[in-house]
Amino acid sequence: MSRGGGGWCPPMDLLRSEAMQLVQVIIPAESARLAVSNLGDLGLLQFKDLNADKSPFQRAYAAQIKRCGEMARKLRFIKEQMSKAEILTSSTQFSGTPLEIDDLEMKLEEIEAELMEVNANNGKLQRTYNELVEYNVLLQKTGEFFDSAQRSAIHQQSELMSDQSGDSSLENPLLEQEMVTDPSKQVRLGFLSGLVPKQKAIVFERILFRATRGNMLLRQESVDEYVTDPQSGEKAVKISFVIFYSGERAKSKIMKICDAFGANRYPFPEDLAKQLHTIQEVSEKVSELKTTIEIGLAHRDSILKNIASEFEQWNNLLKKERAIYHTLNMFSLDVTKKCLVAEGWSPVFATSKVQDALHRATADSNSQVGSIFQILNTQESPPTYFQTNKFTSPFQGVVDAYGVAKYQEANPGLFTIVTFPFLFAVMFGDWGHGICLLLTALYLIIREKKLASQKLDDIVEIMFDGRYVILMMSIFSIYTGLIYNEFFSVPFELFGKSAYACRDPSCGDATTEGLLKVRQVYPFGVDPVWHGSRSELPFLNSLKMKMSILLGLSQMNLGIVLSFFNAKFFKNNINVWYQFLPRLIFLNSLFGYLSLLIIIKWCTGSKADLYHVMIYMFLSPTDDIGENQLFPGQKNVQLVLLLLALVSVPWMLIPKPLILKKQHEQRHQGQHYTMLQDTEESVAQLGGHHENPHHHEEFEFSEVFIHQMIHTIEFVLGAVSNTASYLRLWALSLAHSELSSVFYDKVLLAWGYNNIIILVVGVIVFLSATIIVLLSMETLSAFLHALRLHWVEFQDKFYEGDGYKFAPFAFSSILEEEE
Repeated sequence: MSRGGGGWCPPMDLLRSEAMQLVQVIIPAESARLAVSNLGDLGLLQFKDLNADKSPFQRAYAAQIKRCGEMARKLRFIKEQMSKAEILTSSTQFSGTPLEIDDLEMKLEEIEAELMEVNANNGKLQRTYNELVEYNVLLQKTGEFFDSAQRSAIHQQSELMSDQSGDSSLENPLLEQEMVTDPSKQVRLGFLSGLVPKQKAIVFERILFRATRGNMLLRQESVDEYVTDPQSGEKAVKISFVIFYSGERAKSKIMKICDAFGANRYPFPEDLAKQLHTIQEVSEKVSELKTTIEIGLAHRDSILKNIASEFEQWNNLLKKERAIYHTLNMFSLDVTKKCLVAEGWSPVFATSKVQDALHRATADSNSQVGSIFQILNTQESPPTYFQTNKFTSPFQGVVDAYGVAKYQEANPGLFTIVTFPFLFAVMFGDWGHGICLLLTALYLIIREKKLASQKLDDIVEIMFDGRYVILMMSIFSIYTGLIYNEFFSVPFELFGKSAYACRDPSCGDATTEGLLKVRQVYPFGVDPVWHGSRSELPFLNSLKMKMSILLGLSQMNLGIVLSFFNAKFFKNNINVWYQFLPRLIFLNSLFGYLSLLIIIKWCTGSKADLYHVMIYMFLSPTDDIGENQLFPGQKNVQLVLLLLALVSVPWMLIPKPLILKKQHEQRHQGQHYTMLQDTEESVAQLGGHHENPHHHEEFEFSEVFIHQMIHTIEFVLGAVSNTASYLRLWALSLAHSELSSVFYDKVLLAWGYNNIIILVVGVIVFLSATIIVLLSMETLSAFLHALRLHWVEFQDKFYEGDGYKFAPFAFSSILEEEE
């Protein structure tokens, strides 16, 4: 029989987790790395940390991990450079010769040094380029300002000269005449020009005014386009400015304020010829630098493109190497420091595979000494390992979300493959909606290879992971929809004609009173004549409510039966006699009897009131049943069942704690203190076995009795509440059917077919309501309710779920987690 695999059918041993063993491996130091690498490829050994008391820096391979960390930093740097250059890494398998870790370290060092040199040169060139671009913008803006100022001055001077040529020179001010006639007395002003960020311009002007006490003239003009700042490298809106001042002291203050506000200052020649020459020279330098920068970026891109195809391989190699040394740090050194000792859990079936991996490592490393593999005896609880495939994995995930199974206890996941989608379908039964879910599941399954390699949205990823759950839910929904005979709430005569016909043409409202049975019973599912009749709701309510009780009792009994198999497997006869039997008797004495009455009533067509029967079975068990009697001797049967139910409660509560107390006393009856000289030997014997630290706990009868009392009360009350909880199958099925019927009757049919526009709008509204409400919200609702029925009503009967998962050292899972 094949085990596991990627096929569709679940392995037959999914009921119990794999048999595990605690193993010890002694590996020579020279072959340790290769051995761990082979075991990582195998992925069937979970190592224990034998150095838990040591910090990461005290372990043997801390230097190698530090080295891997440095290489990982270089890889991240290269990845950042590739992201900036918009170069994608190739996901295809590299066909060249794979590098060793030492060669990879040298390669990464060379690439990092080359990239850093290219980036440093490009950074300097880019800074110079940005400065020249800013300078060019300033030259244009400041040149425009000086040009306009010069034209304005010439115009004013010409006007002044024309005024002076008049006759009445006595009317002109004396100071003005003196300034015109004596240029040597005019004050010559200095100026500074530059650019400042726009958001700082107002504060910049205010500080300048206060610092110079108003002895300056500031002219500002906004730059239309964004300018890249040479210091920060970020684009910003800037304002060009020219500050006129008088004196070196004012100049010093202005320069300090410019530096404080991040204003970049640039020289501006006063002579027009020099201005034109500077503008031309700056433009030429900008063009040259742009070409040089492009060549540098092209060189950087060529370096990155050359390694793009190998990057993923290098990344995976480094992840594996780091994982190997992390694992080696979990091993302990023997006294000679020539061998490493490892302990871990492995499935029994993997023994030969682990030994083969160790032998290959010894041969490949040319080690003179082979590895030693031995099985240890232990009292520790092993991890839980189920071999699942892509089909069974999501169903096992549903169970593990509640709790991981205890080692080798019965696994609900095997039954969940059928019961979970079936209970979902009972609440979602409509074969039209089921076909929609089926198409969705088939789309996800057909395109699973492509979708698995893509980055998916959170909701889409959840749907993709559960694609086989959706497939099973859709198949069962089609099945229950055919039983309910509902296709978007519309009935069809798929399996033959209806068993009923109208008595006369006047029975158009299709009431059962006006119908005659003219054929055999409708062969499969609900007769279509019930839909739309006056009796539809009472009939379907009764059918689905009783069906919910039958299904619920069946699943709860399955849970109790599985508790029997658990007890037999773990050789716990106390749980068989004082837990399984009284639980089975109590549940079936009450609700098993109710289920039997439902079946008898269906078979005989009796009109007995089952509510009355069950209520008075407790209130007046000796009274005559009367017209509610379904079979002879029913009263005596009810008395016996009621007596059994009452007896089963103390049967669950009292004997088990007393028997456990007696067993504990017998087990510790012959114990005594050992002599002082024997203590070292006894400690050494204990050290040779991996004892469970809780194995010698004291027995507290009061705690055990209270614990048993809690379990008894929980089961007795839960038998009632859990049975009532299964009525959600009826409630949600009815709600789904009624919502579907409302959308069809009130949205699609009520708008009529006369106007094509109204018909199109009606169809759009109907489809939108169906997709949003019925195929999305109702699907989620039914899923959550089915989940609750499995976790609480079913698994609570037998499933402890206090184990821990088998987490082997496997490169495949390490690479998936990193991604």
